[in-house]
Amino acid sequence: MKRIAIVGSLFALPVMALAQFGTVDTFFNNISGFINSVLIPLIFAIALLVFLYGVFKYFILGGGNESAREEGKQLVMYAIVGFVLMVSIWGIVNIIAGGLFPDNTPPNTPSGPDIGA
Repeated sequence: MKRIAIVGSLFALPVMALAQFGTVDTFFNNISGFINSVLIPLIFAIALLVFLYGVFKYFILGGGNESAREEGKQLVMYAIVGFVLMVSIWGIVNIIAGGLFPDNTPPNTPSGPDIGA
């Protein structure tokens, strides 16, 4: 009997923890909004800073020092590979999400000229 109570309480704990966030749907929407509006732009900004630092190190700091130029070249390559991977994964996720959850709203099409009557 004691084992059933422990297992039951383990299943009930996540439900009680999510009670402070309102509904589970609201909680996941908040997490998704945080990821889309804060986390992803932060990762892109970090990759851009690594790219700019690599360019700075390659052209300015490594003017006469070959090892510094090589290090700058590696940073630039890592940043470019990071950009390509992030954009590719973002595109794949959007393709999958568009296939699973299609947006059925009609697109906004431009209207023709209005000939006043």
